[in-house]
Order: sequence, then C-alpha cells, then structure tokens
Amino acid sequence: MTDKKPELSAAMKSKLEPKVFKKNPIIGTKFTIAISSAKGGVGKSTFATNLALALKQISCKVGLLDADIYGPSIPKMLGIEEKPKSDGQKLEPIIKYDIQCMSIGFLADQQTPMIWRGPMVTSAIKTFTQKVNWKNLDFIIVDMPPGTGDTQLTFSQEIKMDGAIIISTPQEVALLDVKRGIKMFDKLGVKILGLVDNMSYFKADDGKSYKIFGDSGVKRTAEEFSKDFLGEIPINPEVGKASDNGKPIVELNSEHEISKIYLNFANKIKSSYL
Repeated sequence: MTDKKPELSAAMKSKLEPKVFKKNPIIGTKFTIAISSAKGGVGKSTFATNLALALKQISCKVGLLDADIYGPSIPKMLGIEEKPKSDGQKLEPIIKYDIQCMSIGFLADQQTPMIWRGPMVTSAIKTFTQKVNWKNLDFIIVDMPPGTGDTQLTFSQEIKMDGAIIISTPQEVALLDVKRGIKMFDKLGVKILGLVDNMSYFKADDGKSYKIFGDSGVKRTAEEFSKDFLGEIPINPEVGKASDNGKPIVELNSEHEISKIYLNFANKIKSSYL
C-alpha cells in the first residue's frame, strides 16, 4: 500500500485555482477613482462631487460617474434635469460646470424607484463604463453605492480601478460597515488611497468645536488597517445647502474653508497620478 496521492488533472487544477478577472479601463479615461464607504449617509456623493469640481479647478479633465443605481444623488447636486443624447451606440455624458457626468438619474424620472435585481444593476454599470462616450479624461470619479454588493464587485473584478477613497463619519456604528468595505477592497486587490473623516466636528459661532459623532474613529480605523488617514471635513450647513441648490460648495465659493479642504485633496491626487 502506498501513501502517494493521485495527481489532479489539468481541468481539475484549473477549477481549483482562483479566478483571474480581466480588468478593462474605462475608455476615454486615464485614472478611475472610487469614492466608497459601504455605509450610507456618510457623505460619499457630496465628497465625490466636490472632489471632481476641485480637480477641475486645478486644470484636470474630470468625469463624474454616479454608480448608485438605487439612490442617485448627482442629478440633484449638480442641478441637472436634461437627458443624455445617444447616437444609438453610445450615450453622451452631460457636461455641467466643465465636468462630464453620467447617472441613472438622468435616464429615469426623479421619483421612479429602481426596482431591479442584481443582473440589471450590473448591466447598467457596464453601460456606464463601456457605452458612454467619455472624452480625454484625466480622472473619472465614481460615486459608489453603500454596501459590498453587485456594483462593488463589478467595478473591482472587471474594471481597472486605480484607487478608492473611503469616506466615513466617526461613530462606531458607521465604522462597522466601513471596516467591511476596507476588507472587501483588500480582498479584491483594489488600492485604498486613504480614509476621510467626514462630518467630523461642528464649529459653533463661539469658536468651539463639538465632536457630535465621536472623536477620531476614522483615524483609529485607518491605523488599525494600516491605511493612510487623509484628513477631516467638518460639518457646515452651507455645504448641504449648496448641494441642494445644484451648485456644490467648491463651485459656489472656491475660497470657502470646506472648498480649500477639497482642493487640498485634489492636489494630492493630481500629484500622485499626473
């Protein structure tokens, strides 16, 4: 009797090997940066929109892709109500404030619920990445939906992602989901550029800062996972008001203290890639 184990056939070996996905760049773009969290309500769309506008202000050619199929926010934040044109093969991005934009919200009525199963979401994402006529972009900023589902998998496995920025508020209940998102990107081989602490504090008229959602939770999480901590963005009512009115704070007032924070992020990204 022998302890020699039977050799596996080539076919069986291939089934046991981890699947290698072919990652395609988004045509017409140089670099794809995802703005993600895995948690809803932490300001991803606000961050994505203002970062795109900040990159534009420092002479980058920028696109903004709203990948949140179930809850698109970009149309409202940019005040876009028109529908994109098509030549029958590709959609033309809508240009607003000199950035190229695309969202499912441009194609459906604002109050129409997207009651779609996963394959339909995946199909929409592939349309936006393969059948939109993005033109000569330095960066495309992708506003990711919350969670770790179909959209995240499609981007991570099939699209060349050059980096992801993780947004969170500092309280632990938000960071529980954020940690799952970090592990997802690590597992799927997407480089995390760093974490941002959004709505980190409120500065009152008396000059004092109030840590409404807790203190330094995002920074601790960055340290826990050996990721860069990119900085804090305070709560400011003017930011929400500007987005509600369709002209985000960076475009409305580039000298605003919040705008300067976004411009700092933009300069860091530009210097890292261009």
